[in-house]
Amino acid sequence: MIKGDIKNREDLELLVNSFYDKLLQIEEIKPVFAGIDFPSHVPHIVAFWAFVLLDEEGYKTNVFDKHIDLPIKPHMFDIWLEVFNSTVDELFCGEKAEMAKQRATSLSYTFKSKWEKIKK
Repeated sequence: MIKGDIKNREDLELLVNSFYDKLLQIEEIKPVFAGIDFPSHVPHIVAFWAFVLLDEEGYKTNVFDKHIDLPIKPHMFDIWLEVFNSTVDELFCGEKAEMAKQRATSLSYTFKSKWEKIKK
């Protein structure tokens, strides 16, 4: 069901909710998100992507610092990226969709690199 490019927060909500629905089906990933209240967390994730893709102001949180205490293994960033990119491809096409995948790739690489240094 490709609906064109990512244009607004509603599109980002669809992307984020679809993405996490898929990600949380992966048994290895589920424990990372145990105890997270997704209905209250999703607006923060949407705000992050609105800042990144739609140039909306207001998101000032350090994303890495928010995740540092989670039980993540470096290879999980690769899983995250694969699921994110496939979700974008299933739902959207266009400039912002491509930018979302590029930014997710950079984010995944940066997180994984920092994680490997910090968690040694």
